[in-house]
Amino acid sequence: MTTEPNPSGTKAWDQPAGALIFDMDGTIVDNMRFHDDAWESWHREHGLPFDRPAFFRTTAGMAVSEIVGPYFPGVAAEEIARLGEAKEALYRETYRPHVVPLPGLLPLMARARSFGVPMAVASAAPPENIALVLDTLGLRAEFATVISPSQGFRGKPHPDMFVEAARRMGVAPETCLVFEDAPNGVEAARRAGMRAVAMLTMLG
Repeated sequence: MTTEPNPSGTKAWDQPAGALIFDMDGTIVDNMRFHDDAWESWHREHGLPFDRPAFFRTTAGMAVSEIVGPYFPGVAAEEIARLGEAKEALYRETYRPHVVPLPGLLPLMARARSFGVPMAVASAAPPENIALVLDTLGLRAEFATVISPSQGFRGKPHPDMFVEAARRMGVAPETCLVFEDAPNGVEAARRAGMRAVAMLTMLG
């Protein structure tokens, strides 16, 4: 499978893609406004200020514990996990009736499959959120591996999850093409030595 050349003619885009790695939120599904609303409610409940554009610009792609922890210094990890799960539970409750794939996703995956190109998910979402999307859409079996911070990896912009995805698929990082919607995710791909398609769903 070969990526389409971009308008600038950058030669990197003419290189074959050895594997595709998808973030999940904002790349497999258009769900960011549901996260936005859940985080806004969570901040309000805890009496914390919330600047929506700045918050998502700086935190998208991070694990929920990495987001919540700095608000409560010195608090035990178990309590941080509980606080973060309260937000995630609210998100799942509101988003569950709306799970649909992004337009163009399924044809892209079918084309990759026809060329024998392996695919992976590398998402900062907790396992319950990943299950909500992949199992509702029936897509889990399409991916060679699914990676998240619950397996001990750091969130983005650290490259850990992308590097591990390449390792598990048995491909060189530089042959991977990453689909991301967040600046932290694009930076993680860069640090991993991978090309990235920056999607604009986070802005809509």
